[in-house]
Formats: sequence, structure tokens, C-alpha cells
Amino acid sequence: MRRLFGYAMDIGEKMLVCGAEVHRVEETVSRIGYALGAQRVDVFIITSSMVVTIHTPDGETYTQTRRVTASGFDFERLHYLNHLSREICAHQLTSQEIEQRLHAIDTCKRFPLWAEFVSYAVIAGAFTLFFGGGVTEAVVSMLIGVAVRCGLWGADRLVSNKIFGKFLATVIITLLAYLMVSLGGIPTVDKVIIGNIMTLIPGIGLTNAMRDLFTGDSIAGILRTTEAALTALAIAAGYYLVTIIGGLVV
Repeated sequence: MRRLFGYAMDIGEKMLVCGAEVHRVEETVSRIGYALGAQRVDVFIITSSMVVTIHTPDGETYTQTRRVTASGFDFERLHYLNHLSREICAHQLTSQEIEQRLHAIDTCKRFPLWAEFVSYAVIAGAFTLFFGGGVTEAVVSMLIGVAVRCGLWGADRLVSNKIFGKFLATVIITLLAYLMVSLGGIPTVDKVIIGNIMTLIPGIGLTNAMRDLFTGDSIAGILRTTEAALTALAIAAGYYLVTIIGGLVV
């Protein structure tokens, strides 16, 4: 039971890291616990911590605590984890089968890095056109979008704080946009900057925060709302810092 309990914690932790809302993770861990034969399952999860207690029919009690430091959004892995949790509840998989499935999920093929660079470029260029920019501005925005992904990639390897990465990316966006204006490549910077900043807006994080609040997970909802607000402030600070230092405020 203790080993199977550990697998339930592993699945819940991986779901949380992949961007699942807290309510879904709590329900998944609870269902797996009951499917494995627990008499009672007490689950408390926030975005950075998991505390789960399982009471067995023979009177034993097991408690595990996990500190969750990583975070992100990987909906493909989340889909596989959801499917695995349903299989455990429906078919009573053995510990060896669960371990094999978890290993397969951890080593599953992911999107290549070059695809992320292309995605950032296309999204930045599309938003520039959406906000009224011209074709030239869209092309410049696409090039800056590639630089933004490079900045985020480097920031992830320097520090684990994603908010700092968004700040650094905004600095790169603003610097390159004003550089292109000074070189005569584009007439104004506003459409290019807003097109690239849209790739940094924490829309999914804020959506999950509202969902957590509506489902009664107040602590997790407040934490995620605060993180989204700090991210927005970091984006604004990155733009403001460059304009102040460069004397570009009009």
C-alpha cells in the first residue's frame, strides 16, 4: 500500500507541474487512493505543496508531503496522466505496470525546441497584424519573437524564477523594438511591442486561478492570482526600465 501510495503522489505532483488546476489534482489523488483500497483519503494541495493522508482498512495511516518547485504547462503529458489515473481506478494496475506507465510518460516525445521558436514568431507576428501593424512590423515582430524565446530559454537556465524570465524577455522586446525604429526598419514601436508582449501574458495561469477560486480552493486561487499579477508587473517593469534608461519616455 505504501508503494502504491507513492505512485498516487507521483501522479498528482506531475499533474500539478504540468499545469492542472488544484481541484483536479486533489480529486485524482483521492480517487486513486480509494481505488487502491484506502478507507479514507485526506488531501490538501496548493500550487507549491502537497499533503496527503491515507487511512487503510487495517487501521494503518500513511502521510506524505511533497514540495513542488517546478511549474509550467504541458497539456499532452497532462492528458497521459489523466488517462493513467483512470486506468488505475478502472483496472487495478499493479505497481510494476504503474511504474512502467509513469516512465513512459516521463520519456515521451516532446515538442522540439525549434517548434517553440517558430510558435513564438508566428504568434508575435499575428498579434502585431491584429493590433493594426503592417507587414513590415509583423516581420520584425516575428524576428523579435525568436529572440524572446531565446531570452526565456537562457533565463530558465540561470534562475528558476519564471517571473524574472518574463521581465528579461520584456527588456529584450523593448530594446530590439526601439533599435529597429532607430535603424529605420519600422515607423513606431507600439504594435511590435504589444504583439510580442502578448506571448508573455499569463492567460492560462489567470484562468486556472479563477477556476480554483470558483471551486472553493481559495488559497491556491489567491496564490495563482498573485503570481499572475506579479508577472504582469514584471512585464510592465521591463518595458518601463528600458524606456527610462534609454530616455525614450515621451
